[in-house]
Amino acid sequence: MDQSLQVFATVAETRNFSRAGERLHMTQPAVSQHVRALEERYGVRLLERDNKSVSLTRAGEIVLHHAREIGSLYRRMNEMVADLLHHTGGPLAVGASYTFGEYVLPKALARFNLAYPDVRPSITIGNTFDIADKVRRRELDVGIVEGEEAGGGLDEEWLSDDEMVIVAGASHPLAALQAVRAPGMLAEETWVVREPGSGTRAAADRWLAAAGIAPRRLMEMGSIQSIKETVEAGLGIAFLSRLSVSKELKLGTVKLLRAPGLPFKRSFRILLRQGDLRTRTLEAFLHQLRSAQGGKPKEQE
Repeated sequence: MDQSLQVFATVAETRNFSRAGERLHMTQPAVSQHVRALEERYGVRLLERDNKSVSLTRAGEIVLHHAREIGSLYRRMNEMVADLLHHTGGPLAVGASYTFGEYVLPKALARFNLAYPDVRPSITIGNTFDIADKVRRRELDVGIVEGEEAGGGLDEEWLSDDEMVIVAGASHPLAALQAVRAPGMLAEETWVVREPGSGTRAAADRWLAAAGIAPRRLMEMGSIQSIKETVEAGLGIAFLSRLSVSKELKLGTVKLLRAPGLPFKRSFRILLRQGDLRTRTLEAFLHQLRSAQGGKPKEQE
């Protein structure tokens, strides 16, 4: 709250400059200076003074009324911020890219809910680009993504590593091979991929470029589930997180294709807005997330 406004309100309530100074632990000249500064700011007299008392002008009554409202709002603001910092509960907006959001986050949220039942999380799943943009625009409190750098205005923190593999349907001709030695064999296949902006697509593009493979055909799809079903149907091969195909590998509906440079590692990263207040609820979520994912990588220890 503006100090001159606070001093004026105290003088108006005590009707005396000296008593106001005592309450505020200020000298009487300092109190008078604040009141004059406020009157000069508004260009109107707020107090009528005589030797014994102080009375409010009509303008002073208006200013005092709003000063009390402002003071009440200021105290409420402080209480709410303190509550955010010291209470673990309330809403928490979490965003995640598809791999983490569909195959890691549900278990993490279940554990978090057991520890902090008063938290009300809302979840947004999207590609890496979209999640980063929503965190930047304050639509999300935190994002967990993979892929390329997320851009300016965000703090990025390593969370865990993820292994990327190539899979084909169980009946695909390449599935019977011990290993794919010739890159040209993979180049002739249809690659079922995510759309640009996806972390999974970015990882696929990087590995293909490093391996010198230019697929003859790309089939873009908007979700990992649709990619897996397409691969299971034998319509192509895919470059996916091992996390996302663990069930299918156990069931035998897809097979790993072994090739040089695999498995390819990428990182899951936490995104937070730079300079933002981190509530107790957010800190609790981040602590549990880091603990569940194994802490810092060895090179950062």
